[in-house]
Order: sequence, then C-alpha cells, then structure tokens
Amino acid sequence: MLTVDFDRLRLRPGDLILDMGAGGGRHSFEALRRGATVVALDYDEGELKDVRAVVGGMLAAGELEEFHGGTVNGDALALPFPDDSFDHIVTSEVLEHIGHVDRAVAELTRILKPGGRMAVTVPTRWPERVNWALSNEYHDRPGGHVRIFHQHELEQKLDAAGLLLRGSHHAHALHSPYWFLRCALGVDQPERLPTRTYHRFLVWELTNRPRWAGWVERGLSPVLGKSLVIYVEKAPRPPRVVTARDPHA
Repeated sequence: MLTVDFDRLRLRPGDLILDMGAGGGRHSFEALRRGATVVALDYDEGELKDVRAVVGGMLAAGELEEFHGGTVNGDALALPFPDDSFDHIVTSEVLEHIGHVDRAVAELTRILKPGGRMAVTVPTRWPERVNWALSNEYHDRPGGHVRIFHQHELEQKLDAAGLLLRGSHHAHALHSPYWFLRCALGVDQPERLPTRTYHRFLVWELTNRPRWAGWVERGLSPVLGKSLVIYVEKAPRPPRVVTARDPHA
C-alpha cells in the first residue's frame, strides 16, 4: 500500500533515494522495483531487520536481481549523511511523531540534492482530529503522534527551509474508517469484531484491487483521505557567474 506517487517524485532507474522513517519498508520496496538505489533509515532497528528480510525474499523470488542500497539505524534530527547526498527523499508518516519538526525538515533539506524532489506525508487534519477525540491512547503514548498539521502550516515550514512546492494530494480514504473504529473500540484491541471485519475488507481490497473500490478511494480521498502528501523540490543552485578580468586594470 503506497502513499507516495513515484511518478510525481520523478524517480528514475539508478537514482539514489532515502526512505527516511522507512518502517516496514513499503516505499523502499517500490523504489527498488523501479531500479533505484535505496537507503532505508529508521530509528527502530527491529523495523530495519524486517526490511532486510523482505528484500531477501524479493531476491530469492527473482523479483529483484540485486539489492542496490542498504539500511541505516539513525535519528531524523541528525541524519548521518553529507550535504546534497540524495536525488530523492520519501518521509512518510514520520513528522507527526517528531517534536522538533523544523530541525527535521532542515536536515532533510540539507541532504537533498539541488533540483531533487522529496515527498512528505502526514495524517490529514480532520480525520486525525477525530481519532484524537475518540482516543487518548492513539496519541498519548511513547512513539505516538505529538502534533496535528494544518496543510498550510507544513507547507510554510517546507517553504521556509528553501523547498519549492510541487503539488499535493490526499490518500487512503478507505483507511480512515478503520482508524475511527480502532480509536472508538480500543486502539490496542484490533480483534474487536467490527474492527477485525473492516480490516479483513481492507486486506481483500488490497489483494484484489476491484475497480469500484478504486473509484470510491479516488472520490473520497480529497475529503476523507487518511494521509496528506506534499511534493517539494530543492531549489537548484544559481549558475556561477564568471566575470572576465579587464586586461588594462
């Protein structure tokens, strides 16, 4: 289940991409399928072990010929990479967990190459407010969500860091009701019958991809989408101006 549209990211074979806050690695795997060199970074080493296991399975199944890239256990506030390192960055559902968002955005901007594109996704404001209203456990826990973003607030932060806005959209309308159920019936009790039944529907939809579900998803995402996706580009460096010296000076 992808949140980012890789065509809008303009990813090409051979590009170097960072999946910052990779989690289980869903965006890393798609970038690998598209021929990119992928670095998956996460604060949780356990998540990275799962990423490596899935990549091993993809190699064994012949889905990948070889793995270009690696995994890094690191901190979003002090990314262990030189300036201007990556052609592209994906950071999906990460910034809502971070207290010092400006610092994280500055780090991401620092390591993105001039002219490179980045996709930033966070929970959409009003579905997130519903979840917070239904359950304190949803956000008031270690590693939970510490903020709800206005779209214009996040866009302002990205703009202030020197990033140019290149569009946005919402995604995963069918997932918002699932989280409404989880928050209403118990975040830590996904086995409750309504929650479990809806989860089975989501798995069926993801596996079978019925056309009607795609229409519903596209129609509802602008108002019910669980995730907001913003695409930005790092401003290219201005051309270097070389002035000829006056031979009579």
